[in-house]
Amino acid sequence: MTVRLDFTSEVFFRDPPKAIATLRMSGPVVATRFPIVGDVWITTTLDATAQVLKDGATFTLRKEDGDVAGLRWWMPRYVRTIANNMLTMDEPDHTRLRSIVDEAFRRRAIVAMEPRIRAIADTLADELFAAGSPADLVQCYARIVPLAVISELLGLPPADRPKFIAWANEMSSLTNVVSFFRLLFAFRKMRVYLERQLQTARVQGGEGLIAELVQVEREGGQITPGEMVSMVFLLLAAGSETTTHLISGSAYELLRNPGLRDWLEQDWSRVGLAVEEFLRFVSPVQFSKPRYVRRDVEVEGVRLKKGDRVMVMLAAANMDPAVHDRPERLDLERKPNRHISFGTGIHFCLGHQLARIEAACALEALFVRWPKLGLAVDPAEVHWRRRPGLRAIAKLPVTAESRGTPGRAGASPERSLTAAS
Repeated sequence: MTVRLDFTSEVFFRDPPKAIATLRMSGPVVATRFPIVGDVWITTTLDATAQVLKDGATFTLRKEDGDVAGLRWWMPRYVRTIANNMLTMDEPDHTRLRSIVDEAFRRRAIVAMEPRIRAIADTLADELFAAGSPADLVQCYARIVPLAVISELLGLPPADRPKFIAWANEMSSLTNVVSFFRLLFAFRKMRVYLERQLQTARVQGGEGLIAELVQVEREGGQITPGEMVSMVFLLLAAGSETTTHLISGSAYELLRNPGLRDWLEQDWSRVGLAVEEFLRFVSPVQFSKPRYVRRDVEVEGVRLKKGDRVMVMLAAANMDPAVHDRPERLDLERKPNRHISFGTGIHFCLGHQLARIEAACALEALFVRWPKLGLAVDPAEVHWRRRPGLRAIAKLPVTAESRGTPGRAGASPERSLTAAS
């Protein structure tokens, strides 16, 4: 039986634990219909999710003809170029491409960037209300912090960041087939821009990962020009979009739960622990990309047939009561915290350390700079973008002097370290 659930509705995004619990009642793997993708199986438990992500021999990101599983025949060639990246590749191509950029994202390299990331966050926090109050925390802060960091890492000109912001807004507005066609124009502009940046690096050299990719190409490394474009696109888009919504979603939870915020502000060394719980609870990336089933297989007692499509639901795995005690509660002291927000298996997120540090720096810089920061609207007036697969707050209006107002309601004293969803 096909389960019907609107994965783009306000009801779903406002209270994912409730919808996920209802979905899980239908089984660990459920047949449903997903926007744009169509008929697909989705996982609802951590064990089912891990099985699909780890078994690349059975669950492939590519069709038998080598095309990406989520692509349709009518999509333009430049979309296929961008989609042909390591995130959509099986072995051995995945390892071939990932090894080229892996060193730049190793823990020691990212930790060395932390002072610079903090400086970027401090500067942007200072400028939050430069255009007036209230300010939209998404557009004025949460989106700019990760874009500034990843553009520096890639070696892209700071003057071009308004373009990145415009493209990121287009990607966040994806809700259906109509908006997808609008997004195609942004994809085309991005591809042309990135091709030009790569060519500039070939001629003039430079700093950052783009220059390093050009050097690999020059030395005969195993990467094609098309793969270079898709690599930079992936790092720019994936390296900013999801972290944007991790930062804004985390800030929203702190703004509406005074007890959690007070606990964190008492000792900012706790922020790393808090970020792990925000990753689990907010779950900005809610679904994986679609995969094809290569052979008949059983997943947690559910029979899938060769040719079926399956998407893992990371948000459901993060709310699995078999793994997490009272998963519907936001508990910043949660230990252990076996969330799967960065995936698992060969496609475990390359930028997981970067995202963690960016979120920690962004939250601390924001609340230290604006200790009376508060919501400018009632929490009920905060809405999410109707984009399937991504939990993204559309706008988050905040003011600098509203701490203690009704907009900060949400947690009673006896629930000071946990909060309901």
